[in-house]
Amino acid sequence: MTSSSSKEHPRAPLPFLGLACAVGVSTMYYNQPLLLEMSHTYGSTVGQTGFVAVATQIGYAVGLLLFVPLGDVLERRALMMRMYGAVAVALLLVAVAPSLSWLIAGSILIGMFASVTHVALPIAPDLVNDAQRGRAIGIVMTGLLLGILLARTFAGWVSRIHGWRYVFVTAAVMNAVFVPLLWRVMPKLPPKQNLNYGDAMKSLWTLIKTEPLLRESCVTGALVFASFSCFWTTLAFLLDSHYGLGAGVAGTFGLVGAAGALIAPLAGKLADKRGSRWVISAGMALLATSYLMLWGEERTTASVVFHVAALAVGVIVLDMGAQMTQVANQTRIFGLVPGARSRLNTVYMTVYFSGAAAGSALATIAWVHWNWNGVCSLALGLIGLAGLWHAMGHGRGSETEQRERVAEDMVLEA
Repeated sequence: MTSSSSKEHPRAPLPFLGLACAVGVSTMYYNQPLLLEMSHTYGSTVGQTGFVAVATQIGYAVGLLLFVPLGDVLERRALMMRMYGAVAVALLLVAVAPSLSWLIAGSILIGMFASVTHVALPIAPDLVNDAQRGRAIGIVMTGLLLGILLARTFAGWVSRIHGWRYVFVTAAVMNAVFVPLLWRVMPKLPPKQNLNYGDAMKSLWTLIKTEPLLRESCVTGALVFASFSCFWTTLAFLLDSHYGLGAGVAGTFGLVGAAGALIAPLAGKLADKRGSRWVISAGMALLATSYLMLWGEERTTASVVFHVAALAVGVIVLDMGAQMTQVANQTRIFGLVPGARSRLNTVYMTVYFSGAAAGSALATIAWVHWNWNGVCSLALGLIGLAGLWHAMGHGRGSETEQRERVAEDMVLEA
């Protein structure tokens, strides 16, 4: 793809796309620091309430599969507006849920419509040429990642003041307000191809069969995000049982992790310069280091302040590693078939969040049976599997060809 591709649509500001991703994806993560409060409300066990987070991620995977391909079929601004309106309704349903079963059902709906994030994200590489694809994705991913992390901070402290239900009411208002904002700021974004929904869905399997780099990225991303979810699903349990700290402090760790998320633009530039494979290797090394830090700090006999500080450092390293891996993975898959970016993202993110759901479920089980040592062991095992798959390099040839095409385009442009 040459630079002319960046002129196919009117330019929407990349930072605004980042904001769109932040607003959408944040709805998925409000529940994580609130799980203990929810268990008190419904009189449920920690193990039962932990599946609220799992339900949201399952819903997200379903939404990615069913809704995100519409980005290659329908006009995307109108699609995004409808989905933000729908997620606002789902948030209100969770806010008034009378039982844990209703809460889980509402959480599935939140996850499904929060997949609007990945209708917005593939727009970013459309606005630049291929040589700047990693930078553009890094800018938008910064917004997405800050949405993930700051959502936990927002939820933790708002719930401490007003209760956990108020968090979801406020979030519903935020998403509803964003509907007219999209209409005002975003240009119309028609699909690149004349394609119906049935054909778009059929083509997902074609992409999986014909793109080895997509398959490699899916497996690597799912294992990495599963390990990442292990920490955030069980953090509130760790802080309460070991240190007597509540949802506010658990949420504040999202603010700490935001420092690690700021590496996303740098990761994008490094992917453009040194290649995605190098960035993924560095990211997984940081992830493994973070869990060794997080695991080891529990066994010290220092004060609570030291433990919390050690956790904070580990969280920053954890988020740096996860974000480097994610940005590099998406940089390389978006270069495969430019006209099918929404569908490429559908395949990748469906598998990615299926990994997250599995990681949350396994982490909850590990916590119940083996406490924090079990959670860290599980996460390190998942990272080890990701590293092994990455080292085997199933899509290495495709990535080399992709870099060669980008180099040829740069020569033509010059």
